[in-house]
Amino acid sequence: MYALFFRLVFRRMDPEAAHHLAFGWIRRAARVPVLRTFLAALLAPRFEELRTEALGLRMHGPFGLAAGFDKNAAAVDGMAMLGFDHIEIGTVTGEPQPGNPRQRLFRLVADRALINRMGFNNEGSAAVAARLAARRPAFRAVVGVNIGKTKAVPEAEAAADYVKSAERLAPHADYLVVNVSSPNTPGLRDLQAVEHLRPLLTAVREAADRAVRHRRVPLLVKIAPDLADEDIDAVADLALELGLDGIIATNTTIGRAGLSSPGQLTAETGGLSGAPLKERSLEVLRRLYTRTGGRLTLIGVGGIETGEDAWQRILAGASLVQGYSAFVYQGPFWSRALHKQLAARLRASGHATLADAVGADTRKART
Repeated sequence: MYALFFRLVFRRMDPEAAHHLAFGWIRRAARVPVLRTFLAALLAPRFEELRTEALGLRMHGPFGLAAGFDKNAAAVDGMAMLGFDHIEIGTVTGEPQPGNPRQRLFRLVADRALINRMGFNNEGSAAVAARLAARRPAFRAVVGVNIGKTKAVPEAEAAADYVKSAERLAPHADYLVVNVSSPNTPGLRDLQAVEHLRPLLTAVREAADRAVRHRRVPLLVKIAPDLADEDIDAVADLALELGLDGIIATNTTIGRAGLSSPGQLTAETGGLSGAPLKERSLEVLRRLYTRTGGRLTLIGVGGIETGEDAWQRILAGASLVQGYSAFVYQGPFWSRALHKQLAARLRASGHATLADAVGADTRKART
């Protein structure tokens, strides 16, 4: 049914307009108690065998919504209603900003992919912190907060901008993510270099600890799939050195190899997400797990469409997985289907628990 609706309605609309329309429906449905309870029962069945503990947090399962869909924490209950086990909001910047000029979001339907150059459009960390503080949850959901650099802030002042967001948002976050890997903010990816990343992560860690004294807010960094292997190793080593809690692999790519969509679409600048990112994201994940020896929580994201895709990330070393682009193409039943497929895959695997499966294939390949 959704496939037909997508072809007849959403595909004919500007992608960003379609996003706002769907986002509004989700928000409104989540505000109606009887309706949201019915939809959660339909779309978010729970599988006991998928219960997950990661980053010191307990979740119904390992599958979450990646950052980018809910930039301002406006639909956390709505996304939990649709079956996501954790919701990563953002990217949130220190100051509000409109993002890049439209059109800035493109569907590559033939490739089951998206290109975006949104440019961190969001209401700013003060407004998002206030919304999270006022939230009265209808569903229990783990909420991660992804923070990035305000475009107008020069690179030399980037750490202070991230610190501002961390101080405001850490009290309301189950975990924090430092995003230094979007291709849509000039100079941002330069911060992935270890000489820049070390002081930045240290400053954010100290800011989170100042802002929240009664618990330790887990801190992760999100990296690009376009990093060279030696740079991935360097980030992994730095994460261990600084005592980070995890790494998210990966953000969108600036690569365009192997696409079959029309050339005028593939020529658009911005970050490519969706199915074409699958193999490289998996490679990066395996490399991180090998380098860190399972001492960090790894979150696999990029090209996850099915329960089998999620299962392969778990075998490669991911404790949690996330998706976004496939939601555009598969609709509100996507999370339900993925959970069902993943539970069946676990039952057939011989692993007693999901945690037992984390990294199993990567460890086997090393022996």
